[in-house]
Amino acid sequence: MAEIDIAETMAAIGRRARAAATELATAAPEQKRDALEHAADRLDARAAEVVAANGRDMETAREKGLTRAMLDRLMLDEDRVAGIAASLRAVAAQDDPVGRVIKRWERPSGLTIERVSTPIGVIGVIYESRPNVTADAGALCLKSGNAVILRGGSESFHSSAAIHECLVEGLEQAGLPRDAIQLVPVRDRDAVSRMLQMTEDIDVIVPRGGKGLVGLIQREARVPVFAHLEGIVHIYIDASADPETALKVVLNAKTRRTGICGAAECLLIHEDAVDTVGQGVIRALVDAGVEVRAGSRLAAVDGTVAASEEDWGREYLDSVIAAKAVPDLDAAIAHIRRYGSSHTECILTEDEAAAERFLNEVDSAIVMVNASTQFADGGEFGMGAEIGIATGRLHARGPVGADQLTSFKYKVRGAGTIRE
Repeated sequence: MAEIDIAETMAAIGRRARAAATELATAAPEQKRDALEHAADRLDARAAEVVAANGRDMETAREKGLTRAMLDRLMLDEDRVAGIAASLRAVAAQDDPVGRVIKRWERPSGLTIERVSTPIGVIGVIYESRPNVTADAGALCLKSGNAVILRGGSESFHSSAAIHECLVEGLEQAGLPRDAIQLVPVRDRDAVSRMLQMTEDIDVIVPRGGKGLVGLIQREARVPVFAHLEGIVHIYIDASADPETALKVVLNAKTRRTGICGAAECLLIHEDAVDTVGQGVIRALVDAGVEVRAGSRLAAVDGTVAASEEDWGREYLDSVIAAKAVPDLDAAIAHIRRYGSSHTECILTEDEAAAERFLNEVDSAIVMVNASTQFADGGEFGMGAEIGIATGRLHARGPVGADQLTSFKYKVRGAGTIRE
C-alpha cells in the first residue's frame, strides 16, 4: 500500500474512532455488557476459524525463525480461544467503571462537588505477537467507554483479524458503533508512526511488546504513553525461606510460561540460604531444562554456566535465568533498584518483618510475598483481562484494566451560588 494511502487510512480511522468515542461515553452499561457477551459467543462458535487463521500466522512465524517463546505467545488452539472468550465474559460481568462517584463533598459556600469517573476517549494499542491482546484490549476499552485503535503485530495479522470480526459482530448486535473497536488493516510499519503522531484523534497509546517496540514508541510518540518497557522480574530467597515453598514457587515462576512478562528472570539468594535452599532450587531449575547463569558462589552447582555483567537486568523471555547470592535483604533490594524495570518482584520468606520491608521498600508496580510472579496478570488480579502492565508512576500502574482506562471530571452543583 502506498504511503499516501496509509496516511489517508489512518486519518479516516482516527476520525471514526473519535466519533465512536463520543457515542460510547454515554452508552448504557447493559449495551456494553451485551456487546462483550455476544462477541464471546461468536468466538466460541467460530473457534475453528480462529485457529485456522492462527495456523497461517504460525506457519509464517516458523519460516521467519521466531523463538520458541515467541511461538508460544502467538499460538492459539481451541482451549486458548475458549480462554479468550471467557475473558470477554469476565470483563462483561464487571461493574461498569464509567460514571462512578469517586468522592463527594460539600463546601461552606453551598457547593456540592463530585469527582466522577469518565472515559479517556480514544486509546491506541500497539502490540506484537500475542493475538489475545486484540480481545483483551478491545473488551477493556469498550467496558470503560473508550474507542480503541488496535495495531497488532505482523506475526498475528490473520489471528487478530479473525478475533476482531467477532468483536465487531458483538458491537453491531448491541447497537453500538462498529468503529468503537478498529483494527489497522495493514502490516506496514508506517501505520505505527502515524498513530504516534495522531494527537487530535488518540488520547493515549498503550504499547505491549518487547523493549525495542516500547522504546521506539516512547522516543517517537507525541501522544501520551502508558509504558511497559520490560519485565525484568526478580525473586529473592530470604534466609528464612521455606525450602518447599521456594522450590515450587521458583519453578512455577520461571517454567510455567517463559515468554510472558511475569516470568522470573533473576534469582537472588541470601548467602545463608544457599546451602539449605538455594542449591536445591538451582538444581531443580537445571533439571527442568532451564539454563542458569550463576554468579560465583552458585556457579559450583553442576549444570550452571557462569554469569556475566550483561546477565543482570536482562529480560530473557526464554528458559534462561540469572542467579546470584547476596549478603542480606538490603543487598537484594539494592540489586533490584539498580537492575530492575519496576515490573514485578517477589520475596520468599517466613520472616514477617522482612516481608513488610520488601513490600514497602521495593518500588515496583507489583510486589509479592511467597507467590509466583506468573500471577502478575490482570486476569489473575480479578480484572477479567488487562491491556498491559504499566511500569511508570503516573495514572495507571501495574495491570491496566477497565478502571485504569478512565479519567475523571468534577460535577459541581449550586443553587444560584456566587463567590464573595
